[in-house]
Amino acid sequence: MNGRPNIVLVHGAWADGSCWSGVVERLQADGYQVTAPQFPLTSTADDVARLRQVLNLQDGPTIVAGHSYGGQIMTALGTDAPNVVGLIYIAAFGLDNGESLGALLSQGPTPPALEHLVTDKQGFMWQPQDEFVQHFAADVDPVRARVMHSVQQPIAGSIFSEAMGVPAWKSLPSWYLIATQDQAIPPDAQRMFASRMGATSIEVPASHVAMVSHPDEAAQLIKTAAETRTAMPAGQAAR
Repeated sequence: MNGRPNIVLVHGAWADGSCWSGVVERLQADGYQVTAPQFPLTSTADDVARLRQVLNLQDGPTIVAGHSYGGQIMTALGTDAPNVVGLIYIAAFGLDNGESLGALLSQGPTPPALEHLVTDKQGFMWQPQDEFVQHFAADVDPVRARVMHSVQQPIAGSIFSEAMGVPAWKSLPSWYLIATQDQAIPPDAQRMFASRMGATSIEVPASHVAMVSHPDEAAQLIKTAAETRTAMPAGQAAR
């Protein structure tokens, strides 16, 4: 133990833990203990249960960073996250009590990255390759983007109608990376999330997968949060 928080990274829909590889490399190089697990994306409850499973393995205070729907997972920890000392949103959903992803997304035009999702017979939604490469991961090398597409995990469509309970960001300090070229979550929606949670925010000219195309900025924001919370007893995590 080096006295600094552990880092847990939460992937979103149409991704897996490997999307954090560049960030993991940078954090590990600076001596951080990092975990980037896989999430089932079958329901918010199932995904929160996986996050709690991983958090229970952490030895000491922990920073959680989530991308896209990963923000929903960590937000849904609510007030029961005893060893979590901070939340970092990377182009991620930061819903409030009673809100749902579907209702939020229906407030405006369908973002380009979400226009042509394919729903299978089991009710899971998949990203077509063209939309993934051109819109979801627009600033990633197309060869790499196609690899990312090939390892995507689909998300259960039912998740979009699930209402958020008391959000974890109301009792934990938060940081937010706003991706200004995002074609999945509108940048103005990200600014709204960051503003109402009182997050320390930065803006990066990135597509939705900012942690892939701008791993330096994403890793630095996580390190900034971790340094702010260094050696903070878990019982003092609330702001």
